[in-house]
Amino acid sequence: MVVGDFPIELDTLVVGAGPGGYVAAIRAAQTGQKVTIVDKGALGGVCLNVGCIPSKALIQAGHRFEEAHGAEEMGIAAENVTVDFSKVQEWKSSVVNKLTSGVEGLLKGNKVDIVSGEVYFVDKNTVRVMDEKNSQTYTFKNCIIATGSTPIEIPSFKYSERILDSTGALNLKEIPKKLVVIGGGYVGTELGTSYANFGTEVTILEGADDILGGFEKDMSSLVKRHLKKKNVNIVTKAMAKGSEVTDNSVKVTYEAKGKEETIEADYVLVTVGRYPNTAEIGLEQVGIDMDDRGLIKIDKQCRTSVDNIFAIGDIVAGPPLAHKASYEGKIAAEAIAGEKSEIDYNGIPAVVFSDPELATVGYTEAEAKEAGYEVTSSKFPFAANGRALSLGSGDGFVRLVTRKDDGLVLGAQIAGANASDMISELGLAIESGMTAEDLALTIHAHPTLGEITMEAAEVAMGTPIHVVK
Repeated sequence: MVVGDFPIELDTLVVGAGPGGYVAAIRAAQTGQKVTIVDKGALGGVCLNVGCIPSKALIQAGHRFEEAHGAEEMGIAAENVTVDFSKVQEWKSSVVNKLTSGVEGLLKGNKVDIVSGEVYFVDKNTVRVMDEKNSQTYTFKNCIIATGSTPIEIPSFKYSERILDSTGALNLKEIPKKLVVIGGGYVGTELGTSYANFGTEVTILEGADDILGGFEKDMSSLVKRHLKKKNVNIVTKAMAKGSEVTDNSVKVTYEAKGKEETIEADYVLVTVGRYPNTAEIGLEQVGIDMDDRGLIKIDKQCRTSVDNIFAIGDIVAGPPLAHKASYEGKIAAEAIAGEKSEIDYNGIPAVVFSDPELATVGYTEAEAKEAGYEVTSSKFPFAANGRALSLGSGDGFVRLVTRKDDGLVLGAQIAGANASDMISELGLAIESGMTAEDLALTIHAHPTLGEITMEAAEVAMGTPIHVVK
């Protein structure tokens, strides 16, 4: 502590300005709390700066490039389609910059003080915030920790100019001719698909039996089929063993089916998970309970073992989803304000911006049965929907999981175009305690993809119109 470092008193301190932290800060301020938010990086965190937003921008650009080549079945042809990748990157950055400045405006508009620096906990009511020049002590009544996560580095694949984490892959200055992706989860699949759409020869190495392991087999199989059409090589049960980097390439050694193989590429993207940013911020000084993975243990109001400190986002159990962090941030802020808000993860969707998109919310059929429900699983295909066919997107389905005796919606899965947008209606159905009949009686505009949800509900009721029972 420097001389003259008089503590600044706060109602609530938020540590981390990602989608969990900045949302928590705004909601806390709305409840009348005096709030300061601290982050050593850019506002918006990983999601906004080097994650969700730039990756979706790059994915969209890849789709545009692919579509620009025309569609023979529609009688549309194009020649000499080119891409200026530096302009793609400029456009992607412009999207990010608009949103980060927007976050700053929202925080200031809600009278949240923004501080840049690294946080170190001194005790349960005190932190020290340090930048390159100064150190300032803050005391607080309550604190919300939202420090996020960092990509896991494989020892034999140290990050470098040729071996990339997701941030590096998003910021390439060129379209690779060849790219190896280690890890076939949602990040690897999304970025692998994006570059494949730009014409990159992509190989995905996945250690498990299949890519996209968190999704049901008929969903991941649909994505695999489309990846193969893009000439993406998928190797499952593959163990990446080593790398040899040169000035302009990297050679990857891996083992699959009992054989050692090598493959050479311009770059390697490593996407094997993330670890929580809970080390080296002084949590041991406070006595906060953590598990063996470094995740902070919380109750249903996101409260840690120290009653005035809360934790949200990637540093607590559950999938590392931006919208989960935002949801938890609101719960924590409201709990501090004395409200009875509690977390209920059943209505949180998970989405992959693959080709086609995948989305799931609530229970799968297997999960519902395991939870003790007697259920009906009802499926309606995109191929029977006029709007899907007019978009050239007839692959896919909507599946509803409903309770057998009364049709209560327990879960849903969508594989197909715009699944990321369509899943919200089904999340609302679960959150509101709606039945298949409620969905079927909701008049959906024609012709739209939303009708597929209505049709799946009619299948669940046993009265489908556009498929034969």
